[in-house]
Amino acid sequence: MQEIEIIGSLRSSYTRAVCMACIEKGIPYVLTECLLGAPELFAINPFGKMPVLRHADFELYESKAIATYLDRAFPGPALFPSDPPLAALTEQWISVVNSVLYATVLSYMLAYVKPGTADGSPDRAAIEALRPALQKQLSILDEPVAAHGYLVGDQLTFADINLLTILHTVRLIPGGAELLANAVHLARYLDRHATRESYRRTLPPPGPPRRA
Repeated sequence: MQEIEIIGSLRSSYTRAVCMACIEKGIPYVLTECLLGAPELFAINPFGKMPVLRHADFELYESKAIATYLDRAFPGPALFPSDPPLAALTEQWISVVNSVLYATVLSYMLAYVKPGTADGSPDRAAIEALRPALQKQLSILDEPVAAHGYLVGDQLTFADINLLTILHTVRLIPGGAELLANAVHLARYLDRHATRESYRRTLPPPGPPRRA
């Protein structure tokens, strides 16, 4: 069978999540590194975002769709449970992380790297306004991982993989490690899963994170 090609960058947490999914399932893949908006991306995704997948003559974009395809098309540990309640919870947490937590983390990060202030200094007003929201969202995610160390049930799902890439970014942004430490179970959850082969093999190189 032809090898999976993932096109994107490990600095993109979406790309990283898809690569982690491949490793967790034992799927051989090649990562074609590129910049955001590269022609290779537009060739598959009309929005120019990463990652995209190419598998023989099949092409796909959007990380959750890619992960679903990988899970259904290849053997290995299931990343999307077949049990209806657990499957629904997996979808719930993926949606929460992508639509709520990511938006807050991105805004918080941009207040440092693209503040829009006259002198280019961090936008302290925006940062202070965002800190309570980020802390609350981390505390909400702290609860489901307390019992078993996973977001859903007692095994790894794509919801975990999707969250772990974001928590990696949270810990790197100024003040983020402190906020994460306040969510005790979530901090331990990240430390535990950071030892996974899939996490270690996909650590992004230095540089600004991307979630596109």
